[in-house]
Amino acid sequence: MFYGNSQTATIKGVILNDDNQPIPSVSISSGNLGTTSNDNGFFELKVPADEDVVVTFTHISHRNVVATFNLKNGQALEFNPVMKVEVEQIAAVVINTNTRQSVDGVLSISPEILRTIKGAQPGIENILKTLPGFNISNELSTQYSVRGGNFDENLVYVNEIEVYRPFLIRSGQQEGLSFVNTDMVQNVDFSAGGFQAKYGDRLSSVLDITYRNPINFGIRADASLLGGSVTAEAVSKDSKFSGIVGLRYRDNSLFINSLETESDVVPVFADVQTFLTYKFSDKFHLNFLGNISLNQYDFTPQNRQTNFGTLDEPVALQVFYEGQEKDKYLTTFGAFKANYFASEDLNLKLIASAYHTTEQEYFDILAQYRLGEVNTNIGDENLGEVEFTEGIGSQFTHARNDLDAVIVNIEHKGDYKLKDESTLEWSLKYTHEDLRDRLVEWEVIDSAGFSVRPPIFNIPNNQPYQPFEGPLTAFQNIRATNYVKIDRLQAYAQWSKRTMLGSNEVFYNAGLRAHSWNVNSEIPNEEGVSSSNQLVVSPRAQFAIKPDWEKDMMFRIAGGVYYQPPLYRELRDSSGIVQPDVKAQKSIHLVVGNEYSFKMWDRPFKLVTEAYYKHLSDVNPYTLENVRIRYRAKNNAKAYAYGLDLRLNGEFVPGTESWFSFGYLKTEENIENRGYIARPTDQRLKFGILFQDYVPNIPDLKMYLNLIYNTGVPGGSPSYADPYVYQSRLRDYRRADLGLSYVLVNQNKTYSAQWKQVFKELTLGVEIYNMFNAQNTISNTWVRDVYSKRQFAIPNFLTPRVFNVRLSTRF
Repeated sequence: MFYGNSQTATIKGVILNDDNQPIPSVSISSGNLGTTSNDNGFFELKVPADEDVVVTFTHISHRNVVATFNLKNGQALEFNPVMKVEVEQIAAVVINTNTRQSVDGVLSISPEILRTIKGAQPGIENILKTLPGFNISNELSTQYSVRGGNFDENLVYVNEIEVYRPFLIRSGQQEGLSFVNTDMVQNVDFSAGGFQAKYGDRLSSVLDITYRNPINFGIRADASLLGGSVTAEAVSKDSKFSGIVGLRYRDNSLFINSLETESDVVPVFADVQTFLTYKFSDKFHLNFLGNISLNQYDFTPQNRQTNFGTLDEPVALQVFYEGQEKDKYLTTFGAFKANYFASEDLNLKLIASAYHTTEQEYFDILAQYRLGEVNTNIGDENLGEVEFTEGIGSQFTHARNDLDAVIVNIEHKGDYKLKDESTLEWSLKYTHEDLRDRLVEWEVIDSAGFSVRPPIFNIPNNQPYQPFEGPLTAFQNIRATNYVKIDRLQAYAQWSKRTMLGSNEVFYNAGLRAHSWNVNSEIPNEEGVSSSNQLVVSPRAQFAIKPDWEKDMMFRIAGGVYYQPPLYRELRDSSGIVQPDVKAQKSIHLVVGNEYSFKMWDRPFKLVTEAYYKHLSDVNPYTLENVRIRYRAKNNAKAYAYGLDLRLNGEFVPGTESWFSFGYLKTEENIENRGYIARPTDQRLKFGILFQDYVPNIPDLKMYLNLIYNTGVPGGSPSYADPYVYQSRLRDYRRADLGLSYVLVNQNKTYSAQWKQVFKELTLGVEIYNMFNAQNTISNTWVRDVYSKRQFAIPNFLTPRVFNVRLSTRF
């Protein structure tokens, strides 16, 4: 039978009685759908996906079982109900994607958690940062690293469509909003490695988002001191057309004004997104995903004082600024997706998308600084001020950077269910990238004890004791213009099957992925190279087994050869020149995992353990400056990463989901065979907690705690420094965000007040970011004093404790 909603999922299992014996001839029904269990109690029922479906199990000698499911398209869920003979009926239960066994190594997160638990990060990253292997050490940024990879090594899909982010952003202060609008989300899947061939060519992770198809009219709004959002959704009377639209506005002034640098800042971040669906027939659906995003950052710094050092030798850096920074990032994105459901077994898709970004980064900032000893006499009216100056100087930075990029994709995808219940999936995708880029950056440093020239030139400079007679050169000077076109052809095929091996349930997946690309630069590099053609082939496989044990356990192993064909930023070297012949970085993944589901205090819990190893070759080394990555554009290194991730989640408090995470990571690289050193993302230890609670006698008063501890990463070395010489680490990152909320209105209450009857939900909350006021750092500023010629690493601190007020509602 073929029914109206062709997005389908499968529920299957064995129906048992009190003695764990199978029950034959049980009627299983949902609307006009139905089946019966066989002699072994086994049943299988196809149901509509991405909506609540009520399934009833009935038998003449047993009491009914009623369960509500909300499953993803293509998902196969095992559900084994126990039918009782007793008089009382089993209470209705709700089953969603979080209760399934994760045979494919993908973690699913409830979208309700995303909408309920807010934080400093303006999106889904606020929740993901508490997961093991997932690292964010900058609350002003949505950039993240996974298991030793960098920000460019992560894939993000929304409704099977790859999404992109701006190229030029160098600071978390400039970022604004995450692409993903959490108020529009239906499902969230995340894989930290060993993912299937159907996902693209990156080295670290996949974030797979599904936006929902509305089933009725609704409006959701959220407002706080950091901005606000409004989301509206509706469906036509004949249910053929449905749409959801979200508008967001973000203002980071609350955070930026709390930093040490006093400034006048206007950070405007806004976007509008829409997801529309029209069902021409039961077999043909057409979707549209659109996004327009504007990030505008106007920054006029005034002054800064940073106190550091020890109690015996306190030191302070005072900086006075002139000038300003004006950045603007305007991105537009649109994608059409056509779904043709040829039969219950065959689905065909055609996806066409276009991404356009225009970016500018303009600044002229003069910083005049004093480095000196601090007055520590308690009671003195000059306590904390600089008394004796050890260094004085100035720094002038200038940039006129412009980028215009267009990325166009067209892709065919399909999946076919074979007669043996296995599934075959395939895709063919063409991508064209057209980039026009101008870089003009320079930095001049003038100081007694500071070299005004870059240290890479071996010209004696004994200032201030002897005059320097050579030509003056900017400390840093980057000038480049690039016109680059990249054509990519990608394809994959994969086969997967869930079956039984004896009495054990097993899952197989095997796939092959190929990626061919051509880079064409109008301006040849210094070696005369202007184009390059390359091809890589990536085999991947997964195997999972759920033994027929008394304990509910599952074991999983995954691996493959993963490539990352260079993105534009990987082609551009430290001088800004494109190197077309940069190879794809290669990584061999091996992931071994275990999931143990159990009950504690009569509530469900799950312990997930994963060990992983990555062997990387043809590595393109890079440095990390805040959130800007600067590649060498050379495949002159090799590397490795290994670690262990643990996550325990469950109902520590009845009716709420919380988790505790631990991660250990070690990643090192060997550049030009000089020996192994820590990579910029070598964050050894990670602890994360997401905890929810409520007052037992006042269940509408709720609390969440978002707690992160990461050990420090290498970073903050002086310009031109040899990474083999500077391997110092930033201080550990410690952060606790606390949220308190009170539910004024929800659907479980009745109200006499007229104004409350307007709302379906109304919640008022207070949030405390960085509750313990930890002084976290993102980088170091390096300053040299006159007398000792020592270089001081002055920490650039992140945000202190900040308070926020939030009002959320749904109509």
